[in-house]
Amino acid sequence: MKVAIVGASGAVGQEFLRVLDERNFPIDELLLFGSSRSAGTTYKFREKDIVVKELKHGDDFKGVDIAFTSAGAGTSKEFAEDITKYGAVMIDNSSAFRMDAGVPLVVPEVNAADAKNRPRGIIANPNCTTIQMVVALKPLEELSHIKRVHVSTYQAASGAGAAAMAELENQYRQIVNGETPTVEKFAYQLAYNLIPQVDVFTDNGYTKEEMKMYHETRKIMHSDVEVSAMCVRVPSLRAHSEAVWVETERPISVDEARAAFEAAEGVIVYDNPEKKEYPMPLFLAGKDPVYVGRIRKDISNPHGFSFWCVSDQIKKGAALNAVQIAEYLIKEELKIKN
Repeated sequence: MKVAIVGASGAVGQEFLRVLDERNFPIDELLLFGSSRSAGTTYKFREKDIVVKELKHGDDFKGVDIAFTSAGAGTSKEFAEDITKYGAVMIDNSSAFRMDAGVPLVVPEVNAADAKNRPRGIIANPNCTTIQMVVALKPLEELSHIKRVHVSTYQAASGAGAAAMAELENQYRQIVNGETPTVEKFAYQLAYNLIPQVDVFTDNGYTKEEMKMYHETRKIMHSDVEVSAMCVRVPSLRAHSEAVWVETERPISVDEARAAFEAAEGVIVYDNPEKKEYPMPLFLAGKDPVYVGRIRKDISNPHGFSFWCVSDQIKKGAALNAVQIAEYLIKEELKIKN
């Protein structure tokens, strides 16, 4: 198995290296690609030093079976043909192809089989906030069709990359030292603050991040579900949190929902209010599953249900989800080469 990572020096690229190693993913040869700035950097993988090559148009992907790409939508669009023309499966972490009708948008716990139909040789990784939500919604959908979702997200600095994480840490240090905090990655200081904007605004008053949750959820779940999101950047370092309200066709009891969550793939129930036990990003960074807590009926709607979920968006929300897609393809013994 010959594997490539595009965007190897970024936060998700580095997470790819960790996840592939943790899961003992079958690799005979690993290629790393990056920008001219990161080209020449060396990373160790399974006791081997691998030098990052500059991503260029050409035949560098000849013989590659799977290419994990996380270098931004522009890069993915520009190099998709180079990556796939010799038969590599491109599993793309950017927004470039998510809503392309010819590209499956896959969360393995929800719609793994969609990965088999990839006419362009590309599989899209959904947005991180969408991934963790649909993993939690799937077991409820199996109980009763979900008609409507309202969600408020609490998104860590890491959602904007490694530089954003560093900026948040630096802002706290600067404030403690009486200095003016540096603000570059976000519109405002994030330390000691909340920013009710993730991505740019669209004409309807929602941000692109919020609209991603609407469109991507419907595509992944093959559903007519209506989704209304409010996405907020919060001063935590890593792992996103979401407060989710769902309306189903028939009322779902707390016991039903809890049993469904407990049986669901990729979900861990952590919900004991009497002992103040519920998911929190401080303790769940670096973990694989989606953690669900605060499971309760919506007292304002007899068909409503509410829960809280937390997941590491660099891991499950990006690198791990992509690797799980590749593992599914291998498990199904598909011909990776088209």
